[in-house]
Amino acid sequence: MDPSPVAVHVYSIPLRTRFRGIDVREGVLIRGPAGWGEFSPFLDYGPPVTARWWAAAVEAAYDGWPAPLRETIPVNVTVPAVGPEYAARIVLESAGCRTAKVKVAEPGQSLAEDLGRVAAVRDALGSNGRIRVDANAAWDVEDAVRAIRALDRYGLEYVEQPCATLDELATVRRRVNVPLAADESVRTAEDPLRIAGLEAADIVVLKVAPLGGVRRALAVAAACGLPVVVSSALETSVGIAAGLALAAALPELPYACGLATVQLLAGDVCRQPLLPADGALPVRRVEPDLLDGVRADAETTARWGARIDAARLS
Repeated sequence: MDPSPVAVHVYSIPLRTRFRGIDVREGVLIRGPAGWGEFSPFLDYGPPVTARWWAAAVEAAYDGWPAPLRETIPVNVTVPAVGPEYAARIVLESAGCRTAKVKVAEPGQSLAEDLGRVAAVRDALGSNGRIRVDANAAWDVEDAVRAIRALDRYGLEYVEQPCATLDELATVRRRVNVPLAADESVRTAEDPLRIAGLEAADIVVLKVAPLGGVRRALAVAAACGLPVVVSSALETSVGIAAGLALAAALPELPYACGLATVQLLAGDVCRQPLLPADGALPVRRVEPDLLDGVRADAETTARWGARIDAARLS
């Protein structure tokens, strides 16, 4: 059994724009002798998935992280499934990010809407900016091939998780000329080995919390043998600090990372949030000093207490 946290704080923060089907981000911050950790698995995740998120929070609070190899991390701006004008504004107000990750394949939206959004992002970035799109496993093989070919008229850096399975990714990869990145596919130690064997992806996207911590993610990166992009799971600055620790500890970091997502929140837990400047984030811990302003109500707090208990017992 892991140690009991010194302090536990449940937060609730609205999003600026609906993202991943939610309007409010909830989670728990815990404090231990090494600092603060975040436990914020999405509400549709149950044990044993949430156990890995708890392990990541405990690592941050009790063990700390490996020594960094770099002091700053280049980051992309994240563009939700919004209209073209709003998408362009997000890019222009992104504090110097020269890479944009654009959400596509949103339920209820068309490929034409995706094309309009990506076109607006290209105009906002200019010809030298980089665009990656994320379908969150929404397409089947034929839809993925058709959409990728159409979207690549705007020059794609890569496409993240176009389909749900590694077999589908491998099939799509043989039929398009755009690199593919695996995200949702990478959740267990076995998956990276299958990616290498199937030649299913060119890049692997790693998130600290779903993988169980920085050290676990570093082991997965080593097993993959592929270039790594570190991404967030829509955390507060406390969780983003863990992602930065992973990115800073990787032997190589050839791509901008998806860690500028505090921009998507309408608030944060600290007065000095991890927001980009000149397209990069500093590698540092944060001190949550705005907890009273984002404290969750009693019902939400009780629900998260039950989630912690379930995760610890899983």
